[in-house]
Amino acid sequence: MEMFHSDHFEFLGVSGKYDSTEGFQFEDHGREEKRNCLITNNDEREASKGIGSFYPGTLGSNQVHDSTAEKGVIYSKLHQEQQLKDLTGFACFNDPHEEEITKLADDVAFANSEFNDANKERPYAGSLQILKNYRRRFRKLSVEKMDLPSYQGCTLITGHKLSTDAILKLAAQNFIQSSSKGTTESFELSHPYASSFGGLCVEDTKDVKLVQHLLASAELVAKKQFERAGKLLLRCDKLSSDQGNTIERLVYYFSGALHERIDRETGTVTPEGLGKMQSIDILDMMSGLTSAKISMQKSVPFGQVCQFAGTQGVLDHVADATKIHIVDLEIRTGMHYTILMQALATRSQNPLEYLKVTAIGTKSKAKIEETGRQLASFAQALKLKFSINIIMVADIMDLNENLFEINADEAVAVWVEYYFMFMIRRQDMLESLMNVVKAINPRVMIVTEVEGNHNSPVFVTRFIEALFFYGAFFDSLEDCLKHDPKNRMIVESVYLSQAIRNIVATEGEERTIRQVAVNVWKAFFARFGMVQVELSMSSMYQANLVLKNFECGSSCTLNKDGKGLIIGWKGTPIHSLSAWKFGCDSTLIF
Repeated sequence: MEMFHSDHFEFLGVSGKYDSTEGFQFEDHGREEKRNCLITNNDEREASKGIGSFYPGTLGSNQVHDSTAEKGVIYSKLHQEQQLKDLTGFACFNDPHEEEITKLADDVAFANSEFNDANKERPYAGSLQILKNYRRRFRKLSVEKMDLPSYQGCTLITGHKLSTDAILKLAAQNFIQSSSKGTTESFELSHPYASSFGGLCVEDTKDVKLVQHLLASAELVAKKQFERAGKLLLRCDKLSSDQGNTIERLVYYFSGALHERIDRETGTVTPEGLGKMQSIDILDMMSGLTSAKISMQKSVPFGQVCQFAGTQGVLDHVADATKIHIVDLEIRTGMHYTILMQALATRSQNPLEYLKVTAIGTKSKAKIEETGRQLASFAQALKLKFSINIIMVADIMDLNENLFEINADEAVAVWVEYYFMFMIRRQDMLESLMNVVKAINPRVMIVTEVEGNHNSPVFVTRFIEALFFYGAFFDSLEDCLKHDPKNRMIVESVYLSQAIRNIVATEGEERTIRQVAVNVWKAFFARFGMVQVELSMSSMYQANLVLKNFECGSSCTLNKDGKGLIIGWKGTPIHSLSAWKFGCDSTLIF
């Protein structure tokens, strides 16, 4: 194995040195902080005791439950805490009903009829039906099945402080009961689980009522009863805050999105709606590095789990190659390549001749060029031969296979990270892009996407999906960034609020965020002769091991869903990681 000693490097403003015996050491504001390597020899021996299938089990269960010995972990001395990856988490909640996923695939089929939904009349889902597809989430809860942590600073009536998810479920249950009585705008809180809980604390009581007001507002907006909805939203505004607890912050941003939707529907501008919101290019916003993104990368496990497991997926398919070419559809900060480079630098067999990256872009060429320079500097520190080629097109429709400089002896892989979801609104664009990928015929295409259903043409369905997802996401930020409230607030107000606004307030071409579940992508990719290949046990091991480096890692759940990986928060699906290739044996086991 090649040894590297005290090679200085700099990547995206982070500098330090690498030593093969001590790992990466980073210079952070004048303070040197040593980073632990991802896998040591002892870790490998420990991992061999339990590599196999993952399941969420009880809350926070990330353990592997198989005695199969680990083989084929290609990079055994990678370092993950220093990877300052771009935050890419506009995520959502997965529909638990297979028939609804199938229906979504049929309805969407990425057809034009889906994209023009704003101009169509659709049946309205009544108050008792608004949550009917989520009954599994609102089943009667028992003390044994429900996590009831004790929080300081909460004045209890009796019982314990409820989790964010439990508050949302309880509010939904009460909303259904209130709807059946025709009292959705004047709630008297009832506790349907009185036998299980002695009561609610004062804060929980307030939060449940707040969510009920929000649900009632959404229902009135769907009915186009905007005046009544506006009055109810003003109650939400008084009780919520962007600096409050998790529920208060969640309701604050959803209330703002509903205000904006009313303004759009009525053609008015109010301080709470269009007058408050600013339009931001979400794709462009995801580029570049900020302190908030760095904080997310260091403290919230989603990004690193996808990066490390996805990188292992690439390595599994190019293990015999000495010339590797990665086509990246949206390179952004390129942090995932620092992981890949470290892996290739420590590879004992088939030493690398060169690594080539082709980055595709439609804007922000200067940012891509800067990323390329930083990656080149990082590669130089590791003594790797590296090059980057940038293909800029005015429209992704202009992309074609002749623009790529691919040599016959190169092993080609395609990396897609939170990109396809922005293409769904344009069927012609997405199909054109897939035809280019097919012409390239990569060994593998690694896809990281949001695991959810934010493309429903029915507003209330989309609203509920988003509410439960962002409830989990805000909960993850509350737990993981509890020591960094400043950056948590930036993530929520700058990044997540834009996603909520886009999903809730907009329709048609303006609704650019349209996440769908991996099952839908599977049906779509099949149209181009692409099949899903199984992520290796090495990838699963990487994902599990990453979580051990996070203080809140036990709340991040890993599900082996068929051939791919679903990453969630306390059981709520957040992201999917999957591997694909064109027509061949779809089984890959290492």
